[in-house]
Amino acid sequence: MRDMTWLRPGIWGAVCGAAALAIVGFTWGGWVTNGSAQKAAGIERSSAIAAALTPYCLERAKTDPASVEIMAALKAAGTYGRSDVIKKAGWATPLGSSEPNADLAQACQIALGSAG
Repeated sequence: MRDMTWLRPGIWGAVCGAAALAIVGFTWGGWVTNGSAQKAAGIERSSAIAAALTPYCLERAKTDPASVEIMAALKAAGTYGRSDVIKKAGWATPLGSSEPNADLAQACQIALGSAG
């Protein structure tokens, strides 16, 4: 039988090298876990939806017969309540959806604030 004393340092070297590679990869290398990638994709998707549908929300704000009252409520609302005013008005509910989109409501209230 051969002497395998070299095997133990080799195994430790491989384990330490793999750990160092993982630390460097996740810290500075830009590696992400599947969960992090899914979360980032969800944020990007929501932002894209809001950006694409903001003109729809602004058009609904222009054509709504109650827009004067809603805009007054929007101006009277606090910073955190403005999106709720947009949601309640139905301006942030895309066609075919039964629920308002929170990101769209936020984008719409910002656009309405800069337009008014």
